[in-house]
Formats: sequence, C-alpha cells, structure tokens
Amino acid sequence: MALSRLLPRLQPRPEPVPEPVEEEQPADVDESPRLQAVPAPIPAPVLTPAPSTDGALMASVIALANQKGGVAKTTTTLNLGVALHEQGKRVLIIDLDPQGNLTMSQGMNPDAIERSMFDVLVHRVPISDVIKSIEVDIAVASIDLAGAELALSALIGRERALDKALVEVRDRYDYILIDTPPSLGLLTINAFVAADGVIVPVQCEYLSLRGLVQLENTLAMVRENLNPRVHVQGIVPTMYDGRTLHAREAIEILEEHFGDLIYDTRIRKTVRYAEAPVKGSSVLKYDPSGPAAQAYRDLAKEVLDGAQARDDA
Repeated sequence: MALSRLLPRLQPRPEPVPEPVEEEQPADVDESPRLQAVPAPIPAPVLTPAPSTDGALMASVIALANQKGGVAKTTTTLNLGVALHEQGKRVLIIDLDPQGNLTMSQGMNPDAIERSMFDVLVHRVPISDVIKSIEVDIAVASIDLAGAELALSALIGRERALDKALVEVRDRYDYILIDTPPSLGLLTINAFVAADGVIVPVQCEYLSLRGLVQLENTLAMVRENLNPRVHVQGIVPTMYDGRTLHAREAIEILEEHFGDLIYDTRIRKTVRYAEAPVKGSSVLKYDPSGPAAQAYRDLAKEVLDGAQARDDA
C-alpha cells in the first residue's frame, strides 16, 4: 500500500526454534519399573478454530481501533451503536479501554463497578454478568482493565479470551462494537481476533494518518496467525473542519490511498460531542435533531448498506 512508505513496515518476528532436548539413557537394569519424567520439546501452538454457528444468526463484530489516541474511537463506538439501535438493530457495545470513557459516557463511574471486562477476560466471568442496559447494552470497563494485559500474558490462549467470551452472546445481537485502547497491545489484539471487521476513526490530521500503517501491519499478522476473516471494513474521517486546507488535504490523501474504504460521512468538529458525555448520553439523545446526531445516523446507514452489499455478493 502506498501509504506504507510513510513508515517502515514491521517484519513479523521469526518463530522461536526449540532447543534440542537430550533424552535420558535407560539404565542397564531396572529392578523397580517406574514412569520416567523425560522432558520434551514444547509443541507449536495449535490455533483454536472459530466457534461453530450451527446455522444461528450471529452478530457482526466490529472493532473500532487506531493506535493514535484522541481520534474519536469512543465517540464513534457509542454514537454509531445508538444510531444502529435506532434502525431496529440489537446492539452491544464493549468498553475494552482501561480509561473507561465509554462506560462514563453512559453515566456510570468505572471506579464503582464491581465486575467488568477485566473479570471476563482474566477470570472467565460470563460476559452477560457485566452487561448493563442504558441506551444500548454495554459491557462495562473499570480501572482494573489496566492490569489485564499483564494478567493475560500468563494464560494459554490469551489472544482468544474475548472471542471465547462472546460465544455466549453472539446470537443475541445484530452488531457488537468494541471500543479499543489507543495501542496495539494484547487488548486490541483480542478485539481483532474476535472481530469480523475493523472500523478506523481517523482524525483529519497528518499524524493520525501515519497510525494507519502500524495498524495495517498488525492486522496482517492477526490474519495470518489468528483470524483470517478480519479486515478493515471502513475508515471514518473525524474532527473534520472543511475550512482548513490541512483537513481537506488529509481527506485527499485518504481517498488516494484507500479509495472505497473511506466512508462518505464526515464527522465534523462540534462541541456537542464533548457535551453529551457530561450528561451520560450519546449525542443522538442529547441533541437528537442536530447535525452531530445526523452525522452518525448517516454513518450507520453506510455501515448497514455495506453489510447488505456483502450479503448480496
């Protein structure tokens, strides 16, 4: 991809080669036969196949991700989810960011939550135990989630913790949207492994565009090793100010390199997106007739049209 010239492409790490293990030589005489503990090479990891749907109607799982922070991932997760709900879709939004901003945007205090996505990922608590119903269903986060990556690192199948947790609820929803942290660490990898597609909110600034390169490399490695179906579903230009030349040039760069992946909807700068979380609501509830709410209704329509086009193909 041409944009990758902006940043050197990461090369996948080579697989470690197990050191040869010397087997114990059997004794000449074994008067008391017993099991011998002979160390063996660690086998290569076996990837767990995706759970069978058995013909059930399963949710479309979408991760919203960008390595750069402050690009409206949380705002887009919440307001797109509510806009899809307005269209009659069953929606679950998942707060996978230790900052808990998605949880706070629905009027809850992450510091006062007893069970959260940390317990789901690390302690295998059913995800239904941490789902609250506000404007839409939300799987909440707490500050404990900050320690999830360290706790998960010692577990087998750590990259599939979220994917396994979603098996319980995938047939209850039409769309599951995952708000990821501003990094490409283990929490975001879990979101990619569980997801069918990725929507990338991109602030209309040069530095935000550069974050797409690293995300592209990470997705390629996830597709190769963990989840072959995940792909970039669309790119949403956010914080767009058409009065500035820089913002217009950023859109031109995106369209030049990513073409049809760019949604037509532009999420424009407005104070409404900052005011709504103070009231613990989406912008569609806070200012339902305003242009900020209409922008996410337009984006929801594009997401639904894209899903229909893929079903028809």
